[in-house]
Amino acid sequence: MNPQISNIELLKLASGDIFTLQVYKFIGKNLGKKVYIQANLHGAEVVGNAVIYELIEFFSSLEENSIAGEIWLVPVCNPLGTNQRGHFFSTGRFNSYDGINWNRIFWDYEKECLDLDEFARSQINNPTDLIRQNYLQKIKHAWSKQLEKIQKPSRVPWRQEYRYQLQSLCLDADYVIDLHSSSNQAIEFLFCFQERQDNAKYFLLDYGLLMDRYDGDAFDESFLKPWLALENKLSQLGKDIKFDIESWTLELGSGMTINPKSVAKGVAGIKNYLAAKKVLQNSVVNHSHPVNVVSRKNLTSYYAPTGGMIQNRLGLGGQVAAGDRVYQLLSFNKQQELPKIFDIYAETDGIIFDISTNQCVNQGEYVLDILNY
Repeated sequence: MNPQISNIELLKLASGDIFTLQVYKFIGKNLGKKVYIQANLHGAEVVGNAVIYELIEFFSSLEENSIAGEIWLVPVCNPLGTNQRGHFFSTGRFNSYDGINWNRIFWDYEKECLDLDEFARSQINNPTDLIRQNYLQKIKHAWSKQLEKIQKPSRVPWRQEYRYQLQSLCLDADYVIDLHSSSNQAIEFLFCFQERQDNAKYFLLDYGLLMDRYDGDAFDESFLKPWLALENKLSQLGKDIKFDIESWTLELGSGMTINPKSVAKGVAGIKNYLAAKKVLQNSVVNHSHPVNVVSRKNLTSYYAPTGGMIQNRLGLGGQVAAGDRVYQLLSFNKQQELPKIFDIYAETDGIIFDISTNQCVNQGEYVLDILNY
């Protein structure tokens, strides 16, 4: 089957050049769920684009009756961030105009739904599908107010126009998958919400970090939090339901690289998840992959005790025990003394989860993460 391909104009530059999004839509023969998958929200995190390419190739090889519902794919979803550069390095984690993290700008309906209790009470006797339909209409109505702000003569900052375009694509989705990587170097894992963690195993990754606390206004959070809030409110009123709505962030290795192993893991996991959700028809599902899901509080970041050069650091995925040396810091000085080497030891058992790309650090700069489990 061939995808429907459409372009969305995003941003006109002072030079007259225009940034656009390109959306690939695979519409199945049978009715079903809507899946939204995007990549490269942070400019240096390019691996997800290769994952989407592989998925486009795979879906294109299928017959229309192999997909129930529709799958929307958006590679290079932040072209402004993707094109940011500092010397040889891709940056693009923060908007260069206002310094805000590109993944902390999104609209969260939970924060402005002041009548949630009243709405939940009005829906208490309705079936789940009708509650969902009614709540989605409330969300869409509130969303239309965002467009009204954008269209005023005074306008809004571009990040708000950008988020409007991106979130409009998935507001009515059932499953959202946001493809990232570390901005440094890291193993593959996923972020998952506590209320949806049972399905993390379908992505076939070894580790998951629970979203048991929120950094605020991230893409996956802004999509799912309103629905979790409604579930919680209904539960308080004695109606326990769970909407078949999920969002996931897959972290596929390291920034500024496209590692074939990371790509393969991402593609395999997404295909297995879609099969488990019956979006992909007649596909075998792997139900047995063990995933170690732990709280984000189990992640300990190590920062340089002084300025210097990192050496003899343990590699990604390496097992450590409390008291093991995890790296050395070669430190020079301007006090007519010889250089010194500082040994840094692990505080707890765990694995090396993420490491800095730059091995030259000032005091207090990031060196590595250890996941304690």
